[in-house]
This record gives sequence, C-alpha cells and structure tokens, in this order.
Amino acid sequence: QQTAFKMVLEVVSNIMKFYDYLLRRTDIRVKDYPLMQSPVQMTAILFGYLFLVLYAGPRFMANRKPFQLTSAMIIYNFSMVALNAYIVYEFMMSGWATTYTWRCDLCDYSNSPEALRMVRVAWMFYFSKFIELMDTVFFVLRKKHSQITFLHIFHHSFMPWTWWWGITLAPGGMGSFHAMVNAAVHVIMYFYYGLSAAGPRFQKFLWWKKYMTAIQLIQFVLVSVHISQYYFMEKCDYQVPLFIHLIWIYGTFFFVLFSNFWIQAYVRGKRLPKHSEKSSINGDATIIPNGKHLENGTMVNGNGIAQNGKVKEV
Repeated sequence: QQTAFKMVLEVVSNIMKFYDYLLRRTDIRVKDYPLMQSPVQMTAILFGYLFLVLYAGPRFMANRKPFQLTSAMIIYNFSMVALNAYIVYEFMMSGWATTYTWRCDLCDYSNSPEALRMVRVAWMFYFSKFIELMDTVFFVLRKKHSQITFLHIFHHSFMPWTWWWGITLAPGGMGSFHAMVNAAVHVIMYFYYGLSAAGPRFQKFLWWKKYMTAIQLIQFVLVSVHISQYYFMEKCDYQVPLFIHLIWIYGTFFFVLFSNFWIQAYVRGKRLPKHSEKSSINGDATIIPNGKHLENGTMVNGNGIAQNGKVKEV
C-alpha cells in the first residue's frame, strides 16, 4: 500500500511539474486576455456547459413546451457570420495575406504590431468557440434532447479546451491556418443557417444546400494538404510540432469520414425520405440549422463525421 501511495504521489507530482512547465511557457502577450490566466477558468466553464446541457437544462425543460426562438436564432446566426468574417479578415491581415509564405511559417513571439494582431485574432477565434456553445443551448430550449449526441458535445467542449493550449503556446504561424479556414467555412454555414431559420419564404435562396457538403470536404483538404508540407520540408523549426501532428490527424480523419457521407448521400443516393427531413427547420437532409450534426455522422460548425449517409439534426 505504501508503494502504491508513493506511485500516486509521484504521478501527481509529475503532473504538477508538467502543469507548471506549461504555465511557464505561456505567452505573456495573452495573459491579460479574458479566460487566459490559467486553464482552470475555461475548464470550469466547459464543465458548467456539460452540466447545463446534459442535466440541468433537460430537467428544466421536462414539463415545459419547447421555445421557438426563431428571432433569437436569426440574430445569433447572422451575428456569427459577421464575427467569423471579421476573424478571417484579421487572420489575413496578421500574416496570411501579408508576410506569411504559406509553408513553414513560424510563430512570431515579438511585440511587433502584426504579431500582436495575430495574438488578438487567435484569442478571438478561441473565444468564438465559447459563443458557439449556444448551438447546444438552443437544442435544449427547443427540447431537441435526443439530438445532443456524444460527438456534438465532444466537439463543442474539446475545441475551446485545446485552443486554450494553442494560443497559450503557439499563437500564430502555420498552426493557425486551420482556424482561418474554419472561420471562413463558418461564414458560409451560419449564413445558410440564418436563412434557414428565417422561414419558408427564404427556401428559394437555399438551392445551394448540397454544396455545403463539398465546402466541408474542401476545408479538410486545404487543412490536411497545408499541414502535410511539414513532413516533406528539409527543415521546419515550427516551435510546437505537436500541434502540427494533431492538426494533420484531425483534418485527414474528418476528410475520410466525410467523404464516406458524400459517397453514401450523393453517389449512391442514400438520402432520408421526405417525411423524415421535416425535423429540421429547412428540411435539408445535409445541413441542419444550428445543429451541424449528421447521423450516422456529425457536422459540428464546419467539422464533421459522416457514416452511412443518414442525416439527422442535433
């Protein structure tokens, strides 16, 4: 027992040492931004999110009628369009359209105006992931509890958690490319969701819904191809290579799974029947407003898993 106790103490000690090391590595330029003083704050918020959408919210709505929230969803979606458009612009002006080579771009840890601008937009992208938690809150208030799947919850909680470490250790450089692309995709997707939420009179403007799936595939291709350059360069001194590996795995994994959805849905034509599509606001079996979830598969704010070509809102 004493040996086991010592082993536990050693493990805890090593974890704390690693935690202290990460905090020492924290970019001092982001320490004054909200939710950046330590990972404790954002972790507490995410645990609160899980408690709300998995327990407190469903209990609160148990004996209540679902809220319609049409106006709120329209405002929310178009606000996200504006926010993500601004994020894309700032990423471009912070390096991607100015000084970056689009190859082995390192993090700039200086206090130059461009470097500080990159830090700011990286934080904005990170903070936008907390705003996107409202996607799930809308489901709870509309009593779409069965649509709040593990993958939906995992994505919405995992993205802001991992991005805290991203901008803490490496705000900018080639690792920020996927964020810029993701924000660009969100501009298109939230615009689609906003029109969908606006009602049937806007259906005639949504003829391009099929191409939303293609946009997803293009996103994963761009991210995977760009980050794959790292493995073929003779030398690239990107400061935190762990993020390169994670981004590559993420982009490739989702491209493969979402390609399967494309094949099942559009090549083999395995789409849901019309009466099943009425569960979504816009009746679209591919893109669901404020849900971003495909079953058997998931599309969550521009990132998705798809299997068997069956589609369902979350």
